[in-house]
Amino acid sequence: MAEDRDLFRDMMDRLEIPMAESGMASDVKGAKEIAHRIGYPVMVRPSYVLGGRGMEVVHDDEQMDVYMAEAVGVTPDRPILIDRFLHNATECEADAISDGENVFVPAVMEHIELAGIHSGDSACILPSKHLTEKQVATIKEYTRKIAKEMHVVGLMNMQYAIEDDVVYVLEANPRASRTVPLVSKVCDINMVRLATQIMMSSITGDPSPVPGLKDRSIPYYGVKEAVFPFNMFPEVDPLLGPEMRSTGEVLGISESVGKAFYKAEEATKTELPLSGTVLISVNHDDKPYLLPIAQSFADDGFKILATGSTYEKIVEAGIKAERINKIFEGRPNIVDAIKNGQIDLIVDTPSTKKDDVSDSYIRQNAIKHHVPYITTIAGARATAEGIKAELSGEGVPVRSLQEYHAMIK
Repeated sequence: MAEDRDLFRDMMDRLEIPMAESGMASDVKGAKEIAHRIGYPVMVRPSYVLGGRGMEVVHDDEQMDVYMAEAVGVTPDRPILIDRFLHNATECEADAISDGENVFVPAVMEHIELAGIHSGDSACILPSKHLTEKQVATIKEYTRKIAKEMHVVGLMNMQYAIEDDVVYVLEANPRASRTVPLVSKVCDINMVRLATQIMMSSITGDPSPVPGLKDRSIPYYGVKEAVFPFNMFPEVDPLLGPEMRSTGEVLGISESVGKAFYKAEEATKTELPLSGTVLISVNHDDKPYLLPIAQSFADDGFKILATGSTYEKIVEAGIKAERINKIFEGRPNIVDAIKNGQIDLIVDTPSTKKDDVSDSYIRQNAIKHHVPYITTIAGARATAEGIKAELSGEGVPVRSLQEYHAMIK
């Protein structure tokens, strides 16, 4: 797999497509040297991985010591892969249909969670809402170049991350992806049928359908949301990261992204409250994005409970809130309020997987007492937008899939 990675990087260099700085190491000394050259934090993973198994974001030498000590089967032939972690990067996906020469990309999917959350666990918007026309065009162009260079015949999935307006390629998967049914439903294009026609053309003699496919204007949004099994495993911390933990996914469609997100959450059996009390506790890095979210909840009539510096920042901005104790700050505390049914929604974003154990207790009690919880600031933003859309009646009336497809131009 290491050789494949070198070949892929050579191909990207040849095509002049950016990739994040990276390296490979088979011992802790080499891993630290690469991390120091690239700069922490870094994404580390085994040479061969499915579902993000064994992937982790490492922030310093101490965490690197722990990761390398726990890594299994690391040898010079099976090194650890180390990539620069893209800060505050928007992750995107593109599914393509290719006949080896002609390539069509129906739409670009924009992940709601930032880079660092496995693509299978992240909610995503289709077509993208916040990407610029230039970014979308760049992603489609890179996808076409890579598919042609790899001589893909059939379906291909590409994953990208955008940092400081630069589009970096993360993965190229010359195969069908789990997102193909979602793209097909939202864009009204049967990608599997078209790919099958292409692959069978040598037998049937039929021409490739790809040259006849044209871009479409889609006046609505589909939001994919992941389904998690945490209610079956109450002792497991539901914190999301690079390792995939979801067991399914659903799709919500509406003219409004907020309403589509609310529908998707509803389909996962996560009923977002339209009133009540929201607990907000965010880490230092998420503080700059806190106030619009808190203001949105306040405008919608929610009572806000907040911890420590999160509380201070909210009230300094003139938003009404009440302070609540963390677990080790005295009673009553957050867990007491959850058990007493005094919290209807939780926004809790820890710094890292190895953060204060109190955050783990909060999330586990949220699962136990069936309180919706969000562990990323991007998810909190989408949740606030979804609740506001539902309260305002956006996305009414309900339409059939066929009615949505009739709106495409």
